[in-house]
Order: sequence, then structure tokens, then C-alpha cells
Amino acid sequence: MKTLIAYSSLTGNTRKVAAAIQAVFGPAADLYPVESAPSPAEYDFVVVGFWVDKGTADKKAQDFLKTIANKPVALFATLGAYPDSEHAADSLKNAAAFLAGSNRLAGTFICQGKIDPRLIEQFKNMPANHPHALTPERLARYEEAAKHPDSADLQAAQAVFTDIKRQWMKAR
Repeated sequence: MKTLIAYSSLTGNTRKVAAAIQAVFGPAADLYPVESAPSPAEYDFVVVGFWVDKGTADKKAQDFLKTIANKPVALFATLGAYPDSEHAADSLKNAAAFLAGSNRLAGTFICQGKIDPRLIEQFKNMPANHPHALTPERLARYEEAAKHPDSADLQAAQAVFTDIKRQWMKAR
């Protein structure tokens, strides 16, 4: 099984998760940032990781997702919000919408990750009534997010992708 793992990472979070997932597929799995990844057409299975931006995959990942056709695809993501939140679930669903209908979504994983400090600075300058204004609750969430992905997140990603790989191999 020739596997491509392509990821987009702003702060290094998604890159860490991608490396943990590569360990599941073994050294034969190719790992690339999306901007330098080879054509997905050359692979049997494609895994795409992204950081969540405005409730979906970041622009680089969106562009890459649109290049995939006729493949089983698994998605993973990192975000500043809680991974069990509605926002997290919606973000994965919104990203999957960039895949062509000829693809089959084999599974997903999402975990928390630190937020770009430049973005937090922008939030500090927003008026109190703005939906993204920095509140004490948001600041606490950002501080928690800064601790991730941690070893438990990486182990969880490996467990999810072990199952995804096993199911895909069975379906072949």
C-alpha cells in the first residue's frame, strides 16, 4: 500500500501529528508539506492534515484536497478550540467538502494545538463586542491549547490511524 501523508502546518502542531501518523504506516509512507507533495494520483491511500482556519482547512490544504480524485482519504487536523466541540466537528466536515465525490473518506482525527501568537495579538485588539474578542474564557482555552499536541494526542492519533489503516486493508 503506497501511502501519502501531506500536511499544512503553521505553528508545527500539524507536522507533529503527521509524523506520529507516519509511524503507523511505516517508513514507506511518504510525508510531505502540502506545498511540495507529489501528485496524489501516484498513491493508493492519501492522508491530509491541516490547521483549522475559520472553521475549515487552511487555504494550502484546501487547494491540495481539491487535487485528489478516486482515492480513499483520511483527514486529520489541529485547532485551538476543544477537539470535542461542535466547531471541531464542523471544521472536519467543512474540510471534507473540498474532496471530490469520487473519493472515499476513510476516517478523521482532530486534536487541540497551540494558536499562532500573532493571531492572539489580533484578538487582543478587537472590541469587547466582537465575536473573537479575547475574553478570560478564550484566554484560558488558548493557554490550554498551547500545551498541545501532547504525547496523549499523538498516541490518540496513532490509535485512530491504526484503526483506519486496518479497516482500509480489510476493504481492499
